[in-house]
Amino acid sequence: MPFSAKTEYGLVALMDLATAHATGDLVQTGEICRRHAIPERYLEQMLTSLRKGGFLKSVRGPRGGFLLARPPEQIRLLDVEACLEGEATPSRKGEREDPEFQALIELGNRLEQARSAILKETTLAQLVQKRDQFRQPLPMFYI
Repeated sequence: MPFSAKTEYGLVALMDLATAHATGDLVQTGEICRRHAIPERYLEQMLTSLRKGGFLKSVRGPRGGFLLARPPEQIRLLDVEACLEGEATPSRKGEREDPEFQALIELGNRLEQARSAILKETTLAQLVQKRDQFRQPLPMFYI
């Protein structure tokens, strides 16, 4: 299961904030929105959730903005997703007694466990490193 739009936008915003973390610069919501074409009201809601979850600090005022509350190396993607999405609830209701459904449920559980393990061991700093790799210019070959 890929990320929801909410989690994607939240992680993109956190990558911007992680980049500014080293210098201690504040990042304004409008800057993130312009860079990534994220609706501002939607981003403000996500940043509020992340602030309440202890991932961000905010400074009010005309020169205010957001900054990470702790280093990117200490922010796990699993925790960010849980903060933005809340508790996961089963998508299907009712009893599924058939062996076919039981096999699918068991497979789904294994997939979710593997996904959770990957997100638990991946930090925001690692995500920023991956982003930076994609920013590297591709080598140009001339014939």
